Formats: sequence, structure tokens, C-alpha cells
Amino acid sequence: MCNTADLAHKRRMSHAHSHDHHDHAHSVTNFGTAFAIATALNLALVVAQIIYGLAANSVALLADAGHNFGDALGLVLAWGTYLLGRAPPTERFTYGFRSASILSALTNAVLLLVATGAIAWEAILRFGKAEQTDGVTVMIVAGVAIVINGLAAWLLMAGRKNDLNIRGAFAHLAADAAVSAGVVIAGGVLLLTGWTWVDPVASLLVSVAIVWSTWGLLRESLNMSMNAVPQGIHLGDVRGYLEKLPGVGSVHDLHVWAMSTTETALTVHLVCDGGRMGDTFLMDAAHELEHRFGIHHCTIQIEAGERECRLSPANVV
Repeated sequence: MCNTADLAHKRRMSHAHSHDHHDHAHSVTNFGTAFAIATALNLALVVAQIIYGLAANSVALLADAGHNFGDALGLVLAWGTYLLGRAPPTERFTYGFRSASILSALTNAVLLLVATGAIAWEAILRFGKAEQTDGVTVMIVAGVAIVINGLAAWLLMAGRKNDLNIRGAFAHLAADAAVSAGVVIAGGVLLLTGWTWVDPVASLLVSVAIVWSTWGLLRESLNMSMNAVPQGIHLGDVRGYLEKLPGVGSVHDLHVWAMSTTETALTVHLVCDGGRMGDTFLMDAAHELEHRFGIHHCTIQIEAGERECRLSPANVV
């Protein structure tokens, strides 16, 4: 059971953490313009690739357009998620809207995979048709795509270290530049050889690259939406650290989950042999949990062990 001093300290810690979250969110505001420019560039690229893809009769360009549309959608969702994340908590949504970033990642992954399936099907149908493709147009438009994706990735590069959303967008854009390079190569082979099957093969390879890069995003966003322990955090290590804290006899009801794609939360009950634990104990534990495991928002309940907690393993069926 927590005593009054512990409860008061928790309120102070919670207040301090709210400032940390606010400061962290505030640091992302520097990338609002970067998101806007990157989104505008990608949408313009999508329009150009669709127009010239149809004009050149290139399913590879259309596949790359679908990929870049997924990127633009992801950037819009990430941008909107940032705005929602800045909204203050309400009486109903007491954590605010931080988890919107998880929903946006999941939505982005699902839509991208659906679009990729349609593109791959069209490419398969092309194998039975001897349709000519304008290799020069394919190479030029794909070359422009390399420049645009590279520029958009550069705009977000500085934020990739501290924000998972920005890191994912950066990695996706950088991969897109590589995929567009593959389309340029396909256009060159088509131009030199006249092989009509090169274009649908290139579009299938692009589709495989999309699925490969998106599958991890889908899996992790699904795990986050189910309150799974975030990737990179091992629950056994967290439990081991807590069990070794001075005065701690046992640990139970330990939960670690993602509040958003950038923030991790923890709740735990610590049964302490010495009964009351002071403010320094809680502050040091919170600091180490953040330093060692990247857990920013922790709530620790101290129990003296005089009465058995109803959430202890012995009472949980």
C-alpha cells in the first residue's frame, strides 16, 4: 500500500513527466515545415508519375506512384498525429491523443499493402500482353523521383534519432529513392533491349520491396495497438532491475506498453521489506528506468507487505 508521502511524490513525478512530454513534443515542432514540404513534394511526384506512367504505358512507374502515394499518406498521417499529440488531455481521454500515432502507422501499413496487391496483380496481367513502354520517359520520371525522395529524406534526417515516426518516414523515403533507382535501371534495360517483360518484372520487384519494408511497420503497429511490450525492451530485464532495488522483496503486476510511437509507460507494484520508501528511491528508480530502457512515464506502487495485494500472483486466477 502506498503511504501519503509516496502518493504525493507520485503526483509530483507525474507533473514533472507531463512537462517532459510537453518538451519532447515541442522539439518535434521544428519538423512541421519539413513534414509540409516533404508531403507536398511527394504528392506532386505521385501526380507526375501517374500522368507519365499512363502516357509511357509503364506499370513500373504506376507501381512507384502507388508506393510514393503511400509515403505521402504516411507523412500526412504523421503530421496529423503530431497535431493530435499536442492536444491536451480531457476528462474522457486522460492521456490525450498520443496513441493516434499508433493508429496512423497501422492505417498506413494496411492501405499500402492493399495498394501494392492491386499493382502486383496488374503487373502479372501484363505478362500476357506485348505492350511497348517508353523507356526514356520511365528513366526521366524515376530519376526525378530519386531527387525528390532524397530531398524529402534529408529534410527529416535530423529528427530520426529521437522520434520513431520521423525515423520511419526517413527510412521509408530513403528506401523509395533506392526503389526509384531500380526503376531507372529497368527503363534503361527496356530502352536498350526492347524486352517488354522488363517493365512488369520491375513493378513486381517494386511491390516486393514495398511489402518487405511495410511488413515490419504492420507487425509493430499491431503489437503496439494490443499494448504489447515495445520492441527493444525486454520485460525480464526490467523486472530484474526492479527486483535488485534495495529494500524490494518482490515485484508483481508489471506492465510496459506504448502510449504512442515515441513514449513508453510502465506500472508496477513493489513489495518492500522496509515498508515506507522515500522520495529518493522513487526518483532514482524513475531515472534509471528512463535511462536504461527508455521508459518515460512510470507509476510505481509501494506495498509494505502487511496486507496481500489483491493483484498479487496468489490472488490472480
